[in-house]
Amino acid sequence: MLTDTLKDSIRDAYARVKDGLPGFRTRSAQTRMIAEVARALSHSGGAAVIEAPTGTGKSMAYLIAGAEVARAQKKKLLIATATVALQEQLVERDIPLYLKLNGSEAKVALAKGRGRYLCPRNLRMAGSSLGDGGQMGLGFDADLALWSKPPAERDKLVLRKLTDAFDRNEWSGDMDAAPETPGDMLRAMITTSAGGCTGRRCAQFMVCPFFAARRAVADADIIVANQDLVLSDLTMPGDDDNWGGVILPKPNDTLYVFDEAHHMPGKTIDRGASDVPLGTVVRQISRLARQVHAAYSLTDKEVIGKLTLGAGDEKLQELSNGLEELEKEIRQSWLPDPSETEPMYRGSLGQLPETWVQHASLLYIATAEVQRWLTTVRRTITEMSEGGPTQEALSRELGMALERVDRQVRTWRAWSNDDPEDAPPLARWVTLSHDQQLVCHASAVSAGALLRNILWDNASAAIMTSATLSAGGNFRGFADAVGLPDDAVTISLPSPFDLGAQARLEVPALSALPDARELHAEAVTDWLAEHLDWDAGNLVLFTSRAKLERVLQRLPIDKVRKVRAQGSLGKTQLIAEHIAAIEAGKGSTLFGLASFGEGLDLPGKLCETVVITQLPFAVPTDPVGATYAEWLESRGRNPFLEVAVPEATRLLTQYCGRLIRSETDRGRIVLLDRRVVTRHYGTQMLKALPPFQRVIERTA
Repeated sequence: MLTDTLKDSIRDAYARVKDGLPGFRTRSAQTRMIAEVARALSHSGGAAVIEAPTGTGKSMAYLIAGAEVARAQKKKLLIATATVALQEQLVERDIPLYLKLNGSEAKVALAKGRGRYLCPRNLRMAGSSLGDGGQMGLGFDADLALWSKPPAERDKLVLRKLTDAFDRNEWSGDMDAAPETPGDMLRAMITTSAGGCTGRRCAQFMVCPFFAARRAVADADIIVANQDLVLSDLTMPGDDDNWGGVILPKPNDTLYVFDEAHHMPGKTIDRGASDVPLGTVVRQISRLARQVHAAYSLTDKEVIGKLTLGAGDEKLQELSNGLEELEKEIRQSWLPDPSETEPMYRGSLGQLPETWVQHASLLYIATAEVQRWLTTVRRTITEMSEGGPTQEALSRELGMALERVDRQVRTWRAWSNDDPEDAPPLARWVTLSHDQQLVCHASAVSAGALLRNILWDNASAAIMTSATLSAGGNFRGFADAVGLPDDAVTISLPSPFDLGAQARLEVPALSALPDARELHAEAVTDWLAEHLDWDAGNLVLFTSRAKLERVLQRLPIDKVRKVRAQGSLGKTQLIAEHIAAIEAGKGSTLFGLASFGEGLDLPGKLCETVVITQLPFAVPTDPVGATYAEWLESRGRNPFLEVAVPEATRLLTQYCGRLIRSETDRGRIVLLDRRVVTRHYGTQMLKALPPFQRVIERTA
């Protein structure tokens, strides 16, 4: 409850920040955000969505309100973001600054997933195997080997350096702060997933960096985490038939702030998606069978999980046969178009051929039985008192196998279960990979139902915030996407900048629309060559790599020399070179895709023109979006106007936000897509954009 005492403490905290920050300027949008965050978080089950444009000072706003409410209610404040950059900013700058200005003490922890920490057990195993040609050197089958191929010299060198640094306590085991950066293969070997971890039964438990970090999280007052980790926790069964509280604090003891919340719908859907690459899984079952043989041999047991080794072999063979039968059925009934670069069969409204569903039903039963048996086999191995290196390797391998089996169980369950009548169906589809392997997929098409269950109905209180969540102040699309409660507050705060004076939105009179791909690419190239200030700092955004490359190929060579295209170098290096070129007065233009359209901060001369080559509509072949669109149409609704246009409007606003990053910035946004003028929906999108000065050129 937002008591008078709590209101006073929030006002006092704000006053101390205001007085303590040099050059602080009172912003009505920030003070309103503080009030709304406090109101939502102080009520049991409170929920709010707050759109706070660049410059609002939203992180300090939710810190001021959230920290005071959490302290008063003796609860945890958990801030979840989508990017490492914002997590680091909060932990290293914003939160310490807030605590210092208020003379407060609070324990702060950065929560990361298990894969972001060293696994000391795997480090030891990798090191002990160096002298044996990449194998374990422990006298058992290569199916338990850690190295999939002989280690390169650099891998050996990095492994030794990491081992020495960890043993001398010069490195905490945080992979993001490793003294040497391991390659992808080595990193995968010396970290672990939840399935590969044996927890307290591991001999390295007391020195494990992940569990040390987890203890710090349990003891913290303010926790910063990435959204994937929070979703992972919230989707784990907890105590008393509730969700979450397994790797993070219990939801009913936690106040959640989701920053960069426009990522939440997609991340939630991805969290529940599953797939089965049929050929790979069959090969993995053969390897798994040999590992199970090693487990029975090591335990010297004839029966584990009510199955003899022979009966277990039969279960695995039954599963392998079922997978091969499904693959045969799919290949006989689906002939992919040879002209397709990424062949896909998608079930209309999520409905697959009946014969496929029958096979999936049998596979679900078979896979679930194998899962139960393997769980017991792995537990038996893990609980052995003395099994040595073989026991550790088997525990790891069987744990990771169980993770793969779980993906199968979820996929076959999704393929064989009926969809509820009053909710969107699951998307179900099959793809053919470049190596001609069939991959079976399943996914929810909306995050709303899941988030209602695990978050809004489960948390003490939660808010979501970002610079762009609505379509011109209309939150319907986002509210549906995240399952927002009906009584939740939705607010779109005004920009603190004078956008009408600082920025100009131009729509040139291009002769071609994006539908005519080649003609539009040519028109974009001509406009850039003639009208872009190549001696300044620019950002050009594309919706596809193909168009980016077509434009780059057509540009005059003197212009190409000033382009830094996404993918040519790492993002960090690319931006560093761009900044260096601008500061040297040489001019530089960044060519980027969607990831450059959000989160990129290039103030002042670093970006004086943002060019958006076309409206950012979602790819129409996306099976999740296509299934959801079909479902809406089946109910007489218009998915293009209800989903595609609002989401494209939000992204367009996000892209426009790359230009004005401070009160002194000036520049122009150029939209090379005449559909905002010629289409009815385009006019709506144009109206929904911030109040930039507009210059719409007329066509002849």
